Amino acid sequence: MTEQASRPVDDWWRSAVVYQVYPRSFADADGDGTGDVNGIRARLPYLADLGIDAIWISPWYPSPLLDGGYDVSDYRDINPEFGTLADADALIAEAHALGIRILIDLVPNHCSWEHPWFKAALAAGKGSKERELFWFRDGKEGGLPPTNWPAAFGGPAWQQIDDGQWYLHLFDISQPDWNWDHPDVIAEFDSILRFWFDRGIDGFRIDVADSMAKDATLPDVPLHDGEPTRDKYVGNPFYDQPGVHTIHQRWRAIADEYADTPEGPRVFVAEAWLSPAERLAQYVRPHELHSAFNFDVLRSTWDAKELREVIDYTTESLWAVGAPATWVLSNHDTIRHRTRYGRAKRDALEGAGVVPVDLALGLRRARAAALLELALPGGAYIYQGDELGLPEVEDLPEEVLDDPTWERSGHTVRGRDGCRVPIPWSGSEPPYGFGTGDGQPWLPQPADWAALTAEAEAADPESHLALYKAALRIRHDQEALGEGRLTWDQEAAEGVLSFTRDPGFRCVVNLSGEAIDLPAHSEVLLASESLTDNKLPVDATAWLKV
Repeated sequence: MTEQASRPVDDWWRSAVVYQVYPRSFADADGDGTGDVNGIRARLPYLADLGIDAIWISPWYPSPLLDGGYDVSDYRDINPEFGTLADADALIAEAHALGIRILIDLVPNHCSWEHPWFKAALAAGKGSKERELFWFRDGKEGGLPPTNWPAAFGGPAWQQIDDGQWYLHLFDISQPDWNWDHPDVIAEFDSILRFWFDRGIDGFRIDVADSMAKDATLPDVPLHDGEPTRDKYVGNPFYDQPGVHTIHQRWRAIADEYADTPEGPRVFVAEAWLSPAERLAQYVRPHELHSAFNFDVLRSTWDAKELREVIDYTTESLWAVGAPATWVLSNHDTIRHRTRYGRAKRDALEGAGVVPVDLALGLRRARAAALLELALPGGAYIYQGDELGLPEVEDLPEEVLDDPTWERSGHTVRGRDGCRVPIPWSGSEPPYGFGTGDGQPWLPQPADWAALTAEAEAADPESHLALYKAALRIRHDQEALGEGRLTWDQEAAEGVLSFTRDPGFRCVVNLSGEAIDLPAHSEVLLASESLTDNKLPVDATAWLKV
């Protein structure tokens, strides 16, 4: 019996394919131009037909939406623009009835400046117990902030208020950092976890899971080219501090309390942009978090040598602590991979709206990458629209840009709105069935997306959507896929990734400069491009039965 087959059903997350929903942009049930919970409910049959195992929903909490919902003002409710708690309860129940589990976002590093506790801290004044819940400090001489720490969205990480003190915000000015050294903060998040677990959710994706603990001595960070470094170097005072592991161990114990409930144990997946993989592995040791996104593949260029090194390093580091890998190609924070793969290697992660892109090449490589991702050992995440082959929208008008990076960078960095444009569902022109009426979505959709709607692709057996459906169906049917191991095929030519998974499965990815002969096989299970004379074209992947 294989390792995968011997796993109990409670370990579903070790092999799960999870679909990320960015609620503002998924489906709009009330026609106001903003996606909502009932829109997700209406599209559950689509997701069930796609073949995913779970949904991760980006923040749906009350929020002023100054950072897309990651500025939370109430962790125990639903944003009125998205619906109600009753709607959320109905979604959880309906998803479970279809065999789909629900993960939601937890944002523990910071809240919104509209959160009642932060508003109380501002009102209470210097030295108050209310301010102890956050990082309020006096500045240095000369009117300087307490440290030189940079904010992720640009500018300094400290904001001065009227009474002269400064508060820490590692992200937007509207997102004050919680003080995780304070027992009331710890107890509050214990309560938040139980609130949602008791409502039936199956787990949490933890936003910036490496950031909650801070070095209370507040040392400066080194300079790089004259500016405070943004690198997550070992010893960084606000990233990957040892104290985060104490927090995660506490949360794992709470999740394990639910092991005997009908839904089974609750799980966590960590967002922690850490390299090398050994650092990330510390987050998924026994008694800590269940899984963590592997972003090294997302950051890799379309190169066989680089991809193989990342796959090896990731799997070996995580296997060493008994954890599965969790693969991801795109999410709400990154340039969509169809666009990335359509650029020269050096420009893949940058150049939005500036560097030329070959979207036909990007789509071809995105199809190949999808089959690679879904064949690797462990779990996989699909960002909404990945299955349609959506490109990054790089020409959004400046007046509609909503990402705080746009403002914090002084209008020099456009930010992440291009991957958050609402999904096209049907029809030949915007809003492409996104809403129930003709109202335009909160971000405008391109005029040339008619061929990329879910409706259009569902009618095309050669579409990107058809490829994903076929891949997920095969993945569920093949004992070799999901959790397990892989063996690299030594006879593979340079520029070719070829690996075998037992029993009887081989994945071949051609990243070389010419078509290659497929190795011996009894059946082609699936290919990202048409095959001729038993040859796999360039920038294509084949799944073989061997």
